[in-house]
Amino acid sequence: MQAIWKGSVAFGLVNIPVKAFVATDNHDVSFRQVHVADGGRIQYKKVCSVCGETVQQAQIAKGYETETGEMLVLDDADFKDLPVRTSHEIDVVEFVPAEQVDPILFDKTYYLEPDGKAVKAYRLLREALRQTDRTAVVMVTLRQKTHLAALRVYEDVITLQTLLWPDEVRPASFPGVDEDEELRPQELAMAASLVESMASDFDPTAFRDEYREAVLAMIENKVGGGTGVVAPVEEEESRGEVLDLMAALEASVARARAGTEKKATTDKAPAAEPKPEKVRAVKSTSKSPAKKAAKAPAKTASTRAKAKASTKSAAADDAAEPAPRRRAKTA
Repeated sequence: MQAIWKGSVAFGLVNIPVKAFVATDNHDVSFRQVHVADGGRIQYKKVCSVCGETVQQAQIAKGYETETGEMLVLDDADFKDLPVRTSHEIDVVEFVPAEQVDPILFDKTYYLEPDGKAVKAYRLLREALRQTDRTAVVMVTLRQKTHLAALRVYEDVITLQTLLWPDEVRPASFPGVDEDEELRPQELAMAASLVESMASDFDPTAFRDEYREAVLAMIENKVGGGTGVVAPVEEEESRGEVLDLMAALEASVARARAGTEKKATTDKAPAAEPKPEKVRAVKSTSKSPAKKAAKAPAKTASTRAKAKASTKSAAADDAAEPAPRRRAKTA
């Protein structure tokens, strides 16, 4: 687990450094909204109701709607001077009997772990809460919001349970339950007898989420049988600012290479005649006698004899003589 908060429990002159961890998980099976036709995910855009434009997160502020329907726009400057308690201290206000804190007030639960060398002080507080059967009422700031909370012992760990404010609990007022109809003693005795016949010790591990198990089994059967499974399709629309830069660059490079190869193939389509190219190469490389000799046709025995006895003029005649022959063959 990863700590979501670090601070200390402070009461009197005692200060206990602690770390807070989320104590519960939600194991509900989550689903996505998709298009029935192709299984594509349904996307939601933040659109302004006045101008109809899509709004980015940086352009969004807090708004408070008044009783007359007017919208009050608030920014960070409006909140900076508000009184907020220190965000790194759990301030113990009082210790009250545990039964006085009704479970209906409990909101979220966090485990507290001693941080550093505060193990002994942590254990002292834990055992004091157990022996006195009291709950510590505290004030704490989490995520820039001040909470009323309680410190209780669960197994061997001190828990921090945020509490609802009194005005957040709706009144339990229903006219039907206050009728003055008299309850006979025989009826009360029978109801009590029924309760006792079903009395037991609570063991949460004895209960299962049968609906969740049935949903997971149904999903596994459909996946195994291939029923209703839609292959992932690449989405054509952009997802706004959430882009994979490397994927975009790789796609751009691949497209550029494909265009270059196509252009090179197009340029090579009208193939040039090979033989005239060789003739032009022979003429343009007159400074290289070795290349000319390699490209010149084979000489007869009499020509070789003349070449040995002749001077530079004979060699020049031999080099110039093949060109007209090649032109004739080409024609």
